Amino acid sequence: MRTCILVSLLLFALARLSAQTNAWRPSEGRTQIPIWPGAAPDAQPAPGPERLVVSKTLIAGRPWVSVGNVTQPTLTVYSPKGTNTGVAMIVFPGGGYHELAIDLEGTEICEWLASKGITGVLLKYRAPTPKVGRYRESPLALQDAQRTLGLVRFRAGEWGIHPKKIGVIGFSAGGHLVAAISTHFDQRTYPTVDAADRASCRPDFAIALYPGHLSPWYPDGPESWANTRSLGLNPNITVTSNTPPTFLLQAQNDPVDDVRNSMVYSLALRNARVPVELHFYAEGGHAFGLRRTSFPITEWPDLVEKWLRTIGVTL
Repeated sequence: MRTCILVSLLLFALARLSAQTNAWRPSEGRTQIPIWPGAAPDAQPAPGPERLVVSKTLIAGRPWVSVGNVTQPTLTVYSPKGTNTGVAMIVFPGGGYHELAIDLEGTEICEWLASKGITGVLLKYRAPTPKVGRYRESPLALQDAQRTLGLVRFRAGEWGIHPKKIGVIGFSAGGHLVAAISTHFDQRTYPTVDAADRASCRPDFAIALYPGHLSPWYPDGPESWANTRSLGLNPNITVTSNTPPTFLLQAQNDPVDDVRNSMVYSLALRNARVPVELHFYAEGGHAFGLRRTSFPITEWPDLVEKWLRTIGVTL
């Protein structure tokens, strides 16, 4: 009996250790910071412990890593290498709000930003999250984004960031989160926690690459955003003249998120007289991140750098 108990305890300990070691950790020398001082609001259970999965699909000849079952959202600061411009970007990886492409659309983006003198802030937001209520896409991810914008602005001096030069960049579902935080900043979607929640969570500029969830969605009927011919905007995204300047980029042959996502959002921004720069390419597909391929669309970092100078964020 005692042997059985010891074996059970050992198996439990090994399972717990496995769950801990399979959680995502940043590279050595960088620290993850919980964005909530206690339990996250509206916390939901996950199907299991946080997990890492190495994709068998190669992008630009390399695999990519996803992280799922995220219940404890964190941020990781990637400080500039060399000259500090004072600019910061909060990075939202994609993954359909089911998981996060943590390296392809996360750490690799932050490293690139740091090399350009920009502070990259990687947000590991909650995923998967329930799709309930009026804001169907991911209410918990939006809470995490609002909290992170306020937290970064509140601690801007500590991290060498100009409080009026904090933007967001996101990919796929993360691109939708860019539009969500750009249009949901007047009021927090959770009760105020501390002083950081009294800092503005409005981005000063926004960048969305191959975004999804921006066209109309019909969850209860035979239609879906994929087959409707409407160019209407998702009703959960309400653009105003106070929506930040935005950069959009997408491939016409994107097989995951229809190109109309970028079209309808850019039209809404233009109608509200919000500065918007839109780039369409014939080819390039979906989920290429920062990895260069033979397709011209993967030269987008050069366009972003020029755009940041154009709108006066960098010199």
